[in-house]
Amino acid sequence: MTNEERVKNHSGEMIKRLVNDAVNKKAVEIRFEFEDNDQWSVITMHDYDQDHEISLRLHANDLYELHFGYYDDEDEFREIIQKITPEEKKIIPKGLQKVMEKVLADEQGMRLPGSLLSK
Repeated sequence: MTNEERVKNHSGEMIKRLVNDAVNKKAVEIRFEFEDNDQWSVITMHDYDQDHEISLRLHANDLYELHFGYYDDEDEFREIIQKITPEEKKIIPKGLQKVMEKVLADEQGMRLPGSLLSK
């Protein structure tokens, strides 16, 4: 299975994995990032054994995206980006959604216990 197929066909599982990783951590960082006129809040999970990362970004207007980053055969970092569906958004706990909204609105990252994100 290619990475593109993984993101397209298993994005819900990837979001669940990211959420489970976050809520079970002692401390989780939600970052604020921007590029040109685009701004977003982001939470990222790194899988060093598989050499990839999974991120969930929240942009303005409640637009969530799943980002899957990996290194190709030439050791170039690649990203696959996919908007998440309303069904996939339901996987994200309300606590995590609220924190991501606050980070985006305040334009400032936060670090907090993962257990707070599951509520």
